[in-house]
Amino acid sequence: MQLYSDPDLKKYIILLLILISFSCYSQNVSLCSWNLQNFGKSKGEEKIAYIAQVVREFDIIALQEVVAGHGGSQAVARLADELNRLGNQWDYVVSDPTSGMGSSRERYAFIWNTAKVKQKGKAWLEESYNLLIDREPYYCRFTINNKVFTVASFHAVPKSKQPETEIKYFKYLPALYPADNLIFCGDFNIPQSHTVFNPLKKMGYVSALVRQKTSLKQRPVNGNALASEYDNFYFHPAKLKMTASGIVHFYGDFESLKDARSISDHVPVYMKIDLGTLAK
Repeated sequence: MQLYSDPDLKKYIILLLILISFSCYSQNVSLCSWNLQNFGKSKGEEKIAYIAQVVREFDIIALQEVVAGHGGSQAVARLADELNRLGNQWDYVVSDPTSGMGSSRERYAFIWNTAKVKQKGKAWLEESYNLLIDREPYYCRFTINNKVFTVASFHAVPKSKQPETEIKYFKYLPALYPADNLIFCGDFNIPQSHTVFNPLKKMGYVSALVRQKTSLKQRPVNGNALASEYDNFYFHPAKLKMTASGIVHFYGDFESLKDARSISDHVPVYMKIDLGTLAK
């Protein structure tokens, strides 16, 4: 056989093996967080297909405002199915309903690309402060090349209910899991500049986004569609190296903000991290 007799073919095969090896040991992971307003049976197949196109390039997707009643878990499953049809294999977990009553009772979800990251153990609602936090955060540990990090997804009460009265308890959360490399993400309903985040900042945590608005206006003003600086990530840069962050301007795909808001009144936010400095 003369399969490897061609020098150009040999070079191609060697290069391909190098690229495959590099991808297998990549330490980079991308994380998306999105408050998908009222995510449940109201999101039809066309909207699910659109959402999948928006998030398909990320490795882990943290969703807030999943409907607690009928239709929420099913919507997450439909989104995961649609992602599977687009390529790669995706898995997901959905939380139990949070402890808040009425409109504060919601679910969270994580969806991830199994070719890139793996789940470690079971996801859980952090109940230590569930009497003080209506929608207690939802934690999930992930691994990539045996390096572990933990994502805690959160949806604070609306600004009218003073979300800082809940977020002030976040200063106690890192101590509950001192060995975890924590990333807090979600819709905090207040900007990163608020003093309630000062205790976390004194511990070394920083926000991925600064002065970046993430919610949508009802109508654009002077061409500006974004309203408030609510969604973000908080992480410890000594443990996790951020390489990029930003928002997805999905609303630009629609003729009006009213149409865009049928998907969500928030934009997806994302961060990319390099886990190369983490110990296994």
